[in-house]
Amino acid sequence: MRTHKNLLTFLLTSTSILLIAPSIFAAPVVLELDYEIPIQQNQVAFVPFAGDTVMSSIILNDLDNTELKTTSKNLPQQPSSSSELAGTLPVWQSIGVPYLVVGSSSTNRGKVTTEYEVIEVKSGRILAGKQSLTAKDDKESMRYAGHVIADKIYELITGTPGDFSGRIAYIEEIGVGKDKTSSLKIMDADGANARTIYTAKGSIFSPAWSPDGKRIAYSVQRDKSYPIIYVQNVDGGSSTALTPYSGSNLSPSFSPDGSKILFSSSFEGSADIYEVSASGGQPNRIINWLSSEVQPSYAPDGKSFVFVSDKAGFNKPQIYRYEFASGRTIKLSNSSYATSPQFSVDGSQIAFLNGSSAAIMNSNGAVTANLGNTGIDEAPSFSPNGKRVVYASKQGNKGVITIKSLNGGETFGKSAQEGIIRSPVWSASPK
Repeated sequence: MRTHKNLLTFLLTSTSILLIAPSIFAAPVVLELDYEIPIQQNQVAFVPFAGDTVMSSIILNDLDNTELKTTSKNLPQQPSSSSELAGTLPVWQSIGVPYLVVGSSSTNRGKVTTEYEVIEVKSGRILAGKQSLTAKDDKESMRYAGHVIADKIYELITGTPGDFSGRIAYIEEIGVGKDKTSSLKIMDADGANARTIYTAKGSIFSPAWSPDGKRIAYSVQRDKSYPIIYVQNVDGGSSTALTPYSGSNLSPSFSPDGSKILFSSSFEGSADIYEVSASGGQPNRIINWLSSEVQPSYAPDGKSFVFVSDKAGFNKPQIYRYEFASGRTIKLSNSSYATSPQFSVDGSQIAFLNGSSAAIMNSNGAVTANLGNTGIDEAPSFSPNGKRVVYASKQGNKGVITIKSLNGGETFGKSAQEGIIRSPVWSASPK
C-alpha cells in the first residue's frame, strides 16, 4: 500500500557482576617470539561455554553476523575462565585475534547461571570484569539469554549496545482481495523463533513497538470497514481498540516514554495527524492542512516528529518535520517521492522510501544510502543500535525479510512460509 487516502515475560533475570581483575597473571610473563603473528580477519575467538548446550551457538551466530567476525575453530585451547590461561596467553596472542570470550554455565533449582569473560588478548585484560547472567532453564529463556549475552559482548568490545535481544514484528499476507488473511508475527533478531500473535481476515498495517518492547500497535482493516488501530501486549492478553472512529486510522507511533501514540486518521475529513494517550481517550489533532498527512513517527527525544504530506501535489509525497515546542514545520526530503520515514535510535538518520527504493537520509534530508528496489513499496526499519536495518522484499512469489548491516557485517534473509511479508520493524530489548 503506497500511501493512505490519496497518499492513502520471558522470566529472565540478568545481573552484571563487576570484579576487579587487573591481570590474568600474578607476575608479568615475557616471551620472545621468533615468528610473525598472522593477520586474522576474525576479531573474536569464542570458546563454547562449558556446561552449555543452547546459548553458545546463538551467541556465535549473533556476533558473526556483525562486523566482529567470530570463530570457534582451530583454537589452541578450550578454557572456560581466564584463570585457565595462566602461562598460555602468548599462544593466544600468536594467532592474531584481538579478543577472546570464555565462560561456563551451571544449573541449580531450575535456573541456569552463566559466567563469562571478554579478554583483550594483547594485554590479558578482562573487559569490565567477569559477567554473570541467570535465566530459567527452558529453551525459550535460554535462547533469549544467549541474545542478551551477545548484546553485552558486542558492547564490551565496541562500546555500542548490541541489537540481538530485540525482536522483529512483521506481517505475513496470504491470498488477495476478500480471500486475504493477514498474520502479525514476531521473531528473534536472528530470524528464528517466529510465532503468530494476531490473525485477521483482511489486512494488517504498520506495526509499531512500544519503547519497552512489551506492546505493539497496529491497524486492522476487515472487509467493508475502516482501518482501526489496536494495542496489544506481545506476550499475552487481548487487543484493545485505540481508534474506533469512522475513518482510515493508520500508522501508529509510540512516544519515547510510551505514554502517547501518534497516528493518522480521516475521521474528521482529510487525513490529518493526531496524538492520543496510549491507553485511549480523546485524540488531539496536531496537523490539519488541506492536503493529506499520514505516517507520523516520533523523534527519539520526543520533541518533534516526521510525517508525510502530499501538500506539494498529487502523487508527490514529501517528508516534513514538526516541532512540538514551536509548532514549526519544515520540509526534509528532496526527492520527487518520499514516504514512510522512521528515525534511528540516536535521531541522526531517517529510513524512508525514496521513489521505489529503500533508502536512508540524514536528519537534514540528504540521502546517505540507497538500498535498492525491494519489489515491495515499503521503507526499512533501524535496529535498536542503528547499525543494521530490516526490510521486506519480494523474490518470485515469496516474501523475504532482509537484515542488512550498515557497517560491514553480514546481510541475511528469512523467507515467508507462504505469501508476502510486509512492514518488518525492530523492537528495543524487552525491559
